[in-house]
Amino acid sequence: MNDRNVARSDAGSREPAADRQTWPGPAFPDDDGSTDAAVVDALASYEADRDLRPVLTALTRSRVLVPVVAVLAGERAADGSDKQAEMAAVLMTGRDGRNALLAFTGLEALRRWDPDARPVPVPFAQAAQAARSEGAAAVVLDIAGPVRTVVTDADLTHSADGSVLTRTDAGYVWVDRT
Repeated sequence: MNDRNVARSDAGSREPAADRQTWPGPAFPDDDGSTDAAVVDALASYEADRDLRPVLTALTRSRVLVPVVAVLAGERAADGSDKQAEMAAVLMTGRDGRNALLAFTGLEALRRWDPDARPVPVPFAQAAQAARSEGAAAVVLDIAGPVRTVVTDADLTHSADGSVLTRTDAGYVWVDRT
């Protein structure tokens, strides 16, 4: 019997708890933090020819890691330690004043940027939605390398809407998942 959906009675026996909520399983149960092979191939191609479409095709079918970091949520204690801290996703402001959400294709790329950041694995569509909800104009992927990419404008909107970029005989087309 699965312990996640079990309540103990007074006698200590294990009885199913039909009225209790259960936690969903992990979204990416076999994820070891590596960059998806299709994303690796697409990024290598992008590095050579700067065509973002294969990267978008791969990203819309994979997860990214959105870093969360602790931020001070008030005053510091007398000893200099944080009194209260909150976890927050990281936005970066570009030279043009626009904000971008940081995301990473794998743990190695995240650790290059900040070894202390905590990775939150999400589908790329969810990262794009988070960027839009925070008023960001872009998602910057792998800012510390190995291959930095930026998703903006219509590509960010289509990704946030859950569309998938698909290659056809006629070229690339955004396809609605619904």
